[in-house]
Amino acid sequence: MSEATTPHRRGIAEILGIPRPLFFGFVGLLLFMVGDGVEAGYLDTFMLHHGHTQGDVNLLFTTYGITVMISAWFAGPMSDLYGPKKVMWIGLVLWAILEVGFLALGLGPNNFILALTFYTLRGFAYPLFAYGFLVWIAAATPSSMLGSAAGWFWFSFSAGLPTLGSQFARYAIPQIGELATFWCSLGLVIIGGLVALLFTHEPTGSKRLLPDHVDTKDIFFGSISIMWREPKTVIAGIVRVIDTSSEYAFLAIMPAFFIDHLHFTQGQWLNLLSLIFLSNILFNLVSGMIADTLGHRFVVAVFGGIGGFIAIPLFYYVPVWYPGSFLMAAIVGIFYGATVAAFVPLSGLMPQICPKEKAAALSILGLGAGASTWVGPAIVGICQSWFGFGLQGVIWAFAIIYLLSAGMTMALKISPEARRYNEELLAKGEAVTAVGH
Repeated sequence: MSEATTPHRRGIAEILGIPRPLFFGFVGLLLFMVGDGVEAGYLDTFMLHHGHTQGDVNLLFTTYGITVMISAWFAGPMSDLYGPKKVMWIGLVLWAILEVGFLALGLGPNNFILALTFYTLRGFAYPLFAYGFLVWIAAATPSSMLGSAAGWFWFSFSAGLPTLGSQFARYAIPQIGELATFWCSLGLVIIGGLVALLFTHEPTGSKRLLPDHVDTKDIFFGSISIMWREPKTVIAGIVRVIDTSSEYAFLAIMPAFFIDHLHFTQGQWLNLLSLIFLSNILFNLVSGMIADTLGHRFVVAVFGGIGGFIAIPLFYYVPVWYPGSFLMAAIVGIFYGATVAAFVPLSGLMPQICPKEKAAALSILGLGAGASTWVGPAIVGICQSWFGFGLQGVIWAFAIIYLLSAGMTMALKISPEARRYNEELLAKGEAVTAVGH
């Protein structure tokens, strides 16, 4: 019997939908994002309690989000050019160096200018690591595992940032203090990065993904020009921005609402945040499975867009209606986390819309994901500064934006030409996510 016809014994990882050669990459990504997420639940309150204004906090989160957005887009073409593994190394080293500057020269001495500078620059780091790995997954994963592999990526990503990261902070802060807990995040990031990079030996990620004859400027230009050559990528990118925009906005404004206005303890808020993102990571997997049955567009539009339109106001009003009730806040928080997860099928839909330029298409999703980190806080700033909205007005602004995303999602149809090409790839046994041609 030839090698081509020899039955392949599937291990536990593959049965669960994890590409076996990339298993330690997922483990390392989880640990890396735990470290990156340690600060998520209390950085804003830490700064507010050390003499900084809400405007300072919004500025910090907004500038950080801008560099995240730029880096998330660069992760795609850089992976094509240098290989995903090298891009991940760059992200790990950058994160470690800039975090030392952020803590030692910024937060430690309470110097806002240096904190802003180093934190903004650190925004370039984690997307290179995380989205570099996403491109690696796209390059090495068979088509039959595309949806589940994307789900596991976002599972690992969200489990760390901020679910387990917030829980780590919750238990570490009472023992060693807030500033020392920030320093612990550095160790977690380094450990996770080394696990992913030293124990993952899948060969595709260690080499340039596009042929040598493809010029560097063409690689980077192709990741931009696809937006007008295939306008659906722009729509998908905007929907991806909307997806987690409220999440990053809420990280900036909701801790003060729950702690200072509703009088939740810091521990209760961190527990609530962890429940929200526990829901999110679990439904990352569920939404991908449901999408295989009901369709990618349907899940994103109905459960994501319309679901968010319902969940976001409830996340504000229910805790107000039931003051002091952690249970009621948790119920609506879990519902909100599930609606954010319902956008995950976009990662499986985009390569099918642009089957010949998958890395470029994924780079637009990366751009959208990065943009959401600053668009969310920026929407808060615009609503409050330009229109004089209070928190209630901000909540309804996000609800309407999510409703609009449902309509945009329905325009993301796979063309007959792209569908035929996908079917040809499947017939040949090629990965739907193979990078570039």
